[in-house]
Amino acid sequence: MPVQDIDLPTLRYGDNSGGVGAGEGKEGDEVGPGKGRGGEQEGRHILEVDVSLDELADMLGEELALPRIRPKGAHHLTTVRDRYTGVRPVGPASLRHFKRTYRQALKRQLTTGTYDPQNPVVVPIKDDLRFRSWNEVRTPQSNAVIVLMMDVSGSMGDEQKHLVRLHAFWIDTWLRRNYAGVETRYIVHDVSAREVDRATFFSLREDGGTKISSALGVCREVLGAHYPAEDWNIYVFHFSDGDNSSDADNRVCCEMLAKHLLPIANMFGYCQVKSAYGSGHFYQVLRDAFPPGSAEGTPAAKVVSTKVNEREDIYESLRQFFKAGR
Repeated sequence: MPVQDIDLPTLRYGDNSGGVGAGEGKEGDEVGPGKGRGGEQEGRHILEVDVSLDELADMLGEELALPRIRPKGAHHLTTVRDRYTGVRPVGPASLRHFKRTYRQALKRQLTTGTYDPQNPVVVPIKDDLRFRSWNEVRTPQSNAVIVLMMDVSGSMGDEQKHLVRLHAFWIDTWLRRNYAGVETRYIVHDVSAREVDRATFFSLREDGGTKISSALGVCREVLGAHYPAEDWNIYVFHFSDGDNSSDADNRVCCEMLAKHLLPIANMFGYCQVKSAYGSGHFYQVLRDAFPPGSAEGTPAAKVVSTKVNEREDIYESLRQFFKAGR
């Protein structure tokens, strides 16, 4: 992501009173008051900084004081990585080891008596050049799966889905920074649920009622078929406006979480977005069934519920989701 400087963007207002766009004009007329003359003011020297997603995730972690996540479970999977462990006399210029090259040149000049302490100039020659070398190293790879579930019923409008999209992006970015391999599965639901691709997840809108247990059922099937808990770190997130079909389904949801999902998941995060049409009742249902502040290691401790009414609330929601390094 090329970024101009690291400053926050600001609006600058100028004089738009002249030019062809403001009145009569014909082909060939010059636009603006300059009439082709070169500028006499010094320009702004802008430095472009390339910011990777990993660096962006680190900035997020520092800003929110998020802890590094310690993966759980066995590491049955391995990956091959290049690790720079040595130095050699040949190699590409991009891997030149400047400190070792300088040290070698200084050693040569001291040995041959050409080093002058009064004029300490050290000039490396070809034989002094040193380059970093690498070896292939097999390391354990901690994998994680993220299951994102969203209510797409009639009460979830474009504004709510926009908040979900932003929130899901930062969840995905932070978890990818902590794990070598991450897979993401997407589930949408109204009164029934189904798995979809990423594009559909963020663009689909349907009418009708809401049955949250349908999404939890599909989530259980996906995890059971593809992601054994001993090999995968499992993170489940559900986004909704808190409207559910009935109290009976609320009880079914809590039972499914307690018996099937919480025993295998690192955490279950519920994010409730504000909607003019949703009741918002499911947030309290979860907090009553799985009280906040429950003892570590209990199923209730894995349930984190947050509310996001506007963009600014996303940061606090992320802090609540990951503050314990789940």
